[in-house]
Amino acid sequence: MSIVIQENMTVQKKLEILSDAAKYDVACTSSGVDRNGSGTGIGNSVACGICHTFSADGRCISLLKILLTNECVFDCKYCMNRSSNDVLRATFTPEEICNLTIEFYRRNYIEGLFLSSGVLKSPNYTMEQMLKTLRMLREEHHFNGYIHCKAVPGADPVIVEMTGWYADRMSVNLELPTADSLKMLAPNKTRKNILKPMKQIQIGRIENKGRPVFNRIPFTEEEGYDNGRYLSTAAKSQAASDIILPDIRDIMSVDNKASFGLIKPPSVNRGFVPAGQSTQMIIGATPESDYQIISVAEALYQKFDLKRVFYSAYISINDDSNLPSLNQGPPLLREHRLYQADWLLRFYGFQASELLSENRPNFNTLMDPKCNWALGHLEQFPIEVNKADYYTLLRVPGIGVKSAQRIVKARKSANLTFEDLKKIGVVLKRALYFLTCSGRMMYPVKIEENYITNMLLQVKEKLPIGIEAGSAYKQLSLFDNADFTIANADFRSMPQDNFLSRLG
Repeated sequence: MSIVIQENMTVQKKLEILSDAAKYDVACTSSGVDRNGSGTGIGNSVACGICHTFSADGRCISLLKILLTNECVFDCKYCMNRSSNDVLRATFTPEEICNLTIEFYRRNYIEGLFLSSGVLKSPNYTMEQMLKTLRMLREEHHFNGYIHCKAVPGADPVIVEMTGWYADRMSVNLELPTADSLKMLAPNKTRKNILKPMKQIQIGRIENKGRPVFNRIPFTEEEGYDNGRYLSTAAKSQAASDIILPDIRDIMSVDNKASFGLIKPPSVNRGFVPAGQSTQMIIGATPESDYQIISVAEALYQKFDLKRVFYSAYISINDDSNLPSLNQGPPLLREHRLYQADWLLRFYGFQASELLSENRPNFNTLMDPKCNWALGHLEQFPIEVNKADYYTLLRVPGIGVKSAQRIVKARKSANLTFEDLKKIGVVLKRALYFLTCSGRMMYPVKIEENYITNMLLQVKEKLPIGIEAGSAYKQLSLFDNADFTIANADFRSMPQDNFLSRLG
């Protein structure tokens, strides 16, 4: 183990180290919580999303995103902060994090806090320090803004429970798609320890809403049921079957004076993890196919009621024989395709088994998953826009959720034309091959796969900046300007956009 520790480190230096170390954690997004100021504290949270500013690759930069510490007793092979790496280490005290959050918030540079951490000493000790930080922010500083906090796998459920009453969102990183990959690259972590706090957070959210949890239908692989819902074939695939529900009794068995579910919430009840939970998977470090990855994501949504599954393109930062060598940089286009497919699972009614299969296990790099699916199911097209139901409309390339809703509403008063569809927001350069209006297509076209494929490839897909060039991973920094220091900067005169452009 090689750890470089610097004594008497300034808060500014810690901020440089720990904000940069947090850039590999992508699981932050808009809050999903509406909470007005209480009149006795500072801050509020807006459901439409606090993440007003994003970096080029889509990552949120309006939160103060930092680690409690980059010291870690674990040795995950893909992680910059692994115990065997020779890097400069730093650790915030809870008081330092509180002061930074409050001072940045008062100057309107940030709207909330994203707090993650390496594992310092033990999962319990680390989680206790994070809980102490959140408790100080909420109860001593009366901070009512958005807080996203990581749950450390292996920590006592009682500490996780208490943290959940102070955080808006919590997340537990799945890290890698399968247990075999986790065993190979993160030997200190187990699937059971990762899934246990996920299930605990789900149960806590259900109980906080006043719904019973213990009389639900138990899940078994043979029955194929989860909470009374039948799981798709994809959710029971080899990868997805890796997601085994922890025993609730296992979660309840804690060596602590408090027992699960009987912990007194804080005096101000914001609810238990009101913005839900999320997770993150690293993509490209292990050999799983897109089909396996998206099947795991589908199983996580079904079994743990997650708000988001985040996909993080593997970044080659460590030398290890078990890690792939990437000559073209992080697989950002693959990450993008997985996000598109994830959107189809959550909002468009698709299942993983419809998008991919064991015979066709990876997404088409030249075409988005929805277009690719439509080309493989031309027997279902064209559809009549004035008669098709809402979920059928959602499957048409070029029609999104909002435009499908507008179509259903508008056609109640009149039959729609292609000109109407254009005004509604339908992307006709994609949709025209799959639609008819009053029985007629926009142009005479052949419903033939090669023809439509060639035509769609001529319509350039708008990709996020940087994906085309396969550029290396980069996160914006608080300290891009070498002359910038907290000590001499006049925060009050600095434009907000200028500061936020530095925030990582």
